[in-house]
Amino acid sequence: MSRTARIIGLGHHVPARRVGNAEIEASLGLEAGWIEGRTGIRSRFWAEPGDTLSGLATKAGDMALERAGIDRREIGLLLLATSTPDHLLPPSAPLVAHRLGLDNAGGVDLAGACAGFIYAMTFADGFVRLHNKPAIVIAANILSRRINTAERASAVLFADAAGAVVLAPSDDPGHGILGSSFASDGSAYGLIHIPAGGSNRPFSDEIDVAETRMTIANGREVFVKAVEMMSRCSGEALAAAGLSASDVARFVPHQANARIFNAVGKALGIEDERIIKTIADYGNSSAATIPLSLSIAHADRPIRPGDKLLLAAAGAGLAGGALVVGF
Repeated sequence: MSRTARIIGLGHHVPARRVGNAEIEASLGLEAGWIEGRTGIRSRFWAEPGDTLSGLATKAGDMALERAGIDRREIGLLLLATSTPDHLLPPSAPLVAHRLGLDNAGGVDLAGACAGFIYAMTFADGFVRLHNKPAIVIAANILSRRINTAERASAVLFADAAGAVVLAPSDDPGHGILGSSFASDGSAYGLIHIPAGGSNRPFSDEIDVAETRMTIANGREVFVKAVEMMSRCSGEALAAAGLSASDVARFVPHQANARIFNAVGKALGIEDERIIKTIADYGNSSAATIPLSLSIAHADRPIRPGDKLLLAAAGAGLAGGALVVGF
């Protein structure tokens, strides 16, 4: 029987500081209700000065490992999906693995932007199947420190959070990734980006600090391309799994913008009650939104063994994809 990778633990963590729309609307000179009407967001959590990316990731990972009830020495790999590591060098994953007591695990960062968790889950699933060892995937971001507060398009969206998933070997063919599809569109490379700070335009005294902050060049084009990519990849992942949208117990989209995932749900024929939504209270924390949403939803109304989950994301790059996962 083929080995599969079963989800055995979920966890999440957000900073203590909750930021309501009124605070941001006042700073940008927007009328009350402007943000929620266009994004579906009512509030989000932002890091305090003492918070770190590795700290958020560690707390989410600790929750997932506790819920998994696993000996931490059994974990063979930690994948950390993030766009905001503690430092450009070294990667943050080894530090998180150390703090979690994963003495026998490898650790590496993955920079897949909003789709980072989708890709990390795929790599972890393959590791578990091949090596017969458990793995943990953590997605975390502190995007409040990458926001250009003067740019409305990005200032209203982004948040800080972490989510984690523990995978373990299983002999049940209904567990793990049942179907997948991935996509990229480098022609849209500049739609969401941080202009300076990479090797192309390294930090220097001449660089304006605003150029080290995130910018969204064309929100409308991002919307159109994200809906198309997530819808297409979702359909292909379902087909690869031999399933239809009606077989999906819960659709867990990246919480980019309520208008985006509602449009994807409509395109797929997935009713609103089957879509897991956390954007209203937690905002858009990029790669962290899917595992955060899974953990919160499971705590609120447990996902049942055998449920088929559809996960989909698209983001900067553009990079995206979808997974059908058996719980």
